Amino acid sequence: MPKALCYTGLVVSVLVLLVFGLDLVTYFLLDNAFPFGGASMMMNVGFLVAAAILGYLSWSTLREQK
Repeated sequence: MPKALCYTGLVVSVLVLLVFGLDLVTYFLLDNAFPFGGASMMMNVGFLVAAAILGYLSWSTLREQK
């Protein structure tokens, strides 16, 4: 069960990185097009940092279990 939680954490972190990374990139390139219309740059950066931390913690925990 713990390995499944680590993989779930990795998948969630990648999805959050994709969504908020695309939102941050398209804020500058496509004039607020996708997915939240660039509502807040601080929100995007905060979620990117949180997703990176979650991904790192999931990856390091998964490595310790092997």
